[in-house]
Amino acid sequence: MIIIADIQDQLGQQVATSIGSHNCTYIRCDVTDENQVKALVESSIQKYGQLDIMFSNAGIISKSDQSILDLDFQQFDRLMAVNLRGMSACVKHAARAMVENKHGVLGLVRLASKQLGMYGIRVNCVSPNGVATPMTCEVHEKSVEEVEEIYEAGRALKGAVLRAEHVADAVLFLASDESELITGHDLAVDGGFQA
Repeated sequence: MIIIADIQDQLGQQVATSIGSHNCTYIRCDVTDENQVKALVESSIQKYGQLDIMFSNAGIISKSDQSILDLDFQQFDRLMAVNLRGMSACVKHAARAMVENKHGVLGLVRLASKQLGMYGIRVNCVSPNGVATPMTCEVHEKSVEEVEEIYEAGRALKGAVLRAEHVADAVLFLASDESELITGHDLAVDGGFQA
């Protein structure tokens, strides 16, 4: 689901409509007001369960022909409020939501491993980087090879292509007796993406 947020209501509604109401909605948000940014993120999570991506592109321009001697501080303050402070508010609240979501999974794994260890139950998770599955190819509208190139570009380990089999092997390892002393662990199968 896509959420368009802006102070230009008519334009925002038009963009949302052009994408399609089944995929997109519009919410008014002035990034210079941190409370509005926070409310935007919170309402997005309440409505859709999580925040995966935030593309913050609010910005304005000012006259470039001003010299420091003639600097209009009212215009300067507005520029900084939107372009710098607004961006910072978006990053702050989006990151908090994303970190809490990610930490929630890892925290649950660690907590469960501590509480269930007394029963001999191991709890781990596997965190792969992007894999060119039918679903990811459909989302990107690209072939398997094209999706593999997209994901490979962000990995530290070059020349290796992450496939579903690699993830399955990691899961099988964690499920096997070979990992009998491993619990509460997040196994990154990502070619060094998180490194």
